[in-house]
Amino acid sequence: MSPHGSQDRPRRGFTLVELLVVIAIIGTLVSLLLPAVQAAREASRRIKCQNQLKQLALGVENYESSLRTFPASGIVDTSIAKYESRSGKMFSWIVLTLPYIEQASLHTQFDFNVSVLNQPNEPQQAQPAVLLCPSDSAKGRLYQDPTFTNNKIFGKGNYAAFVGPMHLEDQNRFRGVLTSHQPHAHKDVATDGASNSVMLSEVRTRQQATDPRGAWALPWSATSQLAFDMHDTINSFTTAAVGYTPSASSLGLTQPPNNIRTANLDMVYGCPDPVDAQLKRMPCSAYGPSPYNYLSSPPRSLHPGCVNVAYADGHISTLTDGIDEFVMARLISIEDGQQVTPP
Repeated sequence: MSPHGSQDRPRRGFTLVELLVVIAIIGTLVSLLLPAVQAAREASRRIKCQNQLKQLALGVENYESSLRTFPASGIVDTSIAKYESRSGKMFSWIVLTLPYIEQASLHTQFDFNVSVLNQPNEPQQAQPAVLLCPSDSAKGRLYQDPTFTNNKIFGKGNYAAFVGPMHLEDQNRFRGVLTSHQPHAHKDVATDGASNSVMLSEVRTRQQATDPRGAWALPWSATSQLAFDMHDTINSFTTAAVGYTPSASSLGLTQPPNNIRTANLDMVYGCPDPVDAQLKRMPCSAYGPSPYNYLSSPPRSLHPGCVNVAYADGHISTLTDGIDEFVMARLISIEDGQQVTPP
């Protein structure tokens, strides 16, 4: 008997089996909740990436409004018939646009009398927030190569311009909204329709210092420029030729969003650790001059199944990984003569 005259009742706790069941239930609930949390976080990151892309598109629009021409895709040697990425002073369209995206102070640090590879103030090392998509975690990633940059360090970012439906080298003949030899005003883009001409998109970066992808100050493949690699039906490269008609012979060999087909890898100046690149779903090949080796690369993002894009009128949309190749080629080209409705 207890001091109060009642029998002591045995105290009962959780048995080991019951505890394990409770832990299992909690684990199941967490596993169900985690994808939703991750999806919500990615949705927030994607909106942020879209906002950055919108600022860039408006910067290009303001540049055009001020100077009556779109920024050149890259400042290279225009005495060369084809676009030669590693010639001239090599400033990218992003460098030219800096004053129009609230980066005037960074723009003034560039010395435009010398090459981007010889900047005394090192502005090319910067990583302005407007150039970073949080989905990619590019902050802190830098590009440096003893051959291609003379060990000069470049900050990486996440945005690039479509310069043509074919190769980077051929952007002066098969033009996108931004090109090098023939920068143009809205009247040129109006032929295809500014709201139907895709202008900017996203690129991904890697931690490897000798992978150039994302190096925003350089006018190279996958740094600040993208090319789709769909050939023209005639393949006429002469400057006198006009127009563009995508060729069915290129189907399956192009550079659609987030391309992982080994038939057409990102062709870039340096592809360190190609196995890791494949695992990261960013397959690449190191460029080397040959009759069948041309520069091209796709837009890339970590958004599920798509990339964000900006059109020449400034509006933001998406392109899915499985977009029709003919449609994408015509959206990039400003001289195919068809106003293709974006998907």
